[in-house]
Amino acid sequence: MKKQIKMKKQIILLCALFMSMQQFIAQTTPLQKMDDFIQQKGDDFEAAYEKKDVKAYNALLSDYLLIYEKLSVDEKKQQSYLMSNIYYNLSCIYSISKDKKSALANLKKAIDAGYNDYGHVQLDTDLDNIRNEKEFLELNKKLKSTGDYLSILKRAGKYNLSDNRPLPAFSYQASDNPNLVALRKGFNLDSIAGQGSDVLQILNLMHWIHDLVPHDGMNGNPEVKNAMSMINVCKKDNRGLNCRGLALVLNECYLSMGIKSRVVTCLPKDSLKIDNDCHVINSVYSESLKKWLWIDPTFDAYVMNEKGELLSIEEVREYLIGDKHLILNPDANWNNQQTQTKENYLENYMAKNLYILQRTASSEYNMETNSEGKTYNYIELLPLDYFDQVTQKEEDKREESNTLWIFHKTNNPNVFWEH
Repeated sequence: MKKQIKMKKQIILLCALFMSMQQFIAQTTPLQKMDDFIQQKGDDFEAAYEKKDVKAYNALLSDYLLIYEKLSVDEKKQQSYLMSNIYYNLSCIYSISKDKKSALANLKKAIDAGYNDYGHVQLDTDLDNIRNEKEFLELNKKLKSTGDYLSILKRAGKYNLSDNRPLPAFSYQASDNPNLVALRKGFNLDSIAGQGSDVLQILNLMHWIHDLVPHDGMNGNPEVKNAMSMINVCKKDNRGLNCRGLALVLNECYLSMGIKSRVVTCLPKDSLKIDNDCHVINSVYSESLKKWLWIDPTFDAYVMNEKGELLSIEEVREYLIGDKHLILNPDANWNNQQTQTKENYLENYMAKNLYILQRTASSEYNMETNSEGKTYNYIELLPLDYFDQVTQKEEDKREESNTLWIFHKTNNPNVFWEH
């Protein structure tokens, strides 16, 4: 039940929000049953889609709905992303089978459940048999208002450079930290990075993590969230990490090599409060180029302009808003299985997830492992277009771990991206 950038052939990949669903959800019996069902039957959904087996797909959906109906209101909301994709793929099956009535009915169910990917619907050939139907045109118009991600992003280009709200000072952990030294030696990172320029070292380390640990967006990350521990757990249990876990691992690898790096969470506008998906990447500083670089270990991706110059997260966002030419590295891929394209990865998926940006207030070893009594500070960069400009900061006190998570807000990109 995995979702890659191109949702057509897969059901879902819940890219981790800062607080993953594993942290959000109390393990009630119905919810545990749902979690078990998804893990056990996810591949069956995909197989039924690939075979265009309506009967098998509907049988799986019926089993899913029996569990879904026993969930609480909040738990049902957390399932909206999954349910919407299940209905969307069923609509595709019916459309290919030329059952227009059922295809349109399930597309409506998908949108009502929270399906919001306008860009994908425009490109998905599975829906060609219903594309000229009156009901499709009406549904597509409704979807455009909330799911045309590039248009939404283009309305979010303005910030306030005068915003001087106090924020925690940013810091990087030095490479001589004993834990980072152990990481560097333990995985022989000098050999992996190579003897080339710092840019080549940055890219080599990204390629290494991408190939070493597969992406798995369904099962959260281990409780201990430092690079050494997570890599070892993945090897031992033959498992992967979600996008946040991969970015955390790569971040520590860069820090251990004396390369400045941050973990940046890229979030959607989500005015409907139905999108539990985001994407987490790294912002890495090149001393030779004197600039930050977009580095994405999940998709082994970096981004360039028309001159082949590497771009930062901030620059990619500006280029998308300004309709400037972007180049995605040709070997960008998901788990060495699916090649990524500029249209799907940048102009659709990342256009959705570049609306709000969030970073930690420090970059260090083990920075997101729960530690009793600890306070975790995050900075969020909000465009002036965002509907909530009143909240100055949000605090989340987690009683079970006795931790405090604080999210500071700013409209000033210069402060957010401070060196």
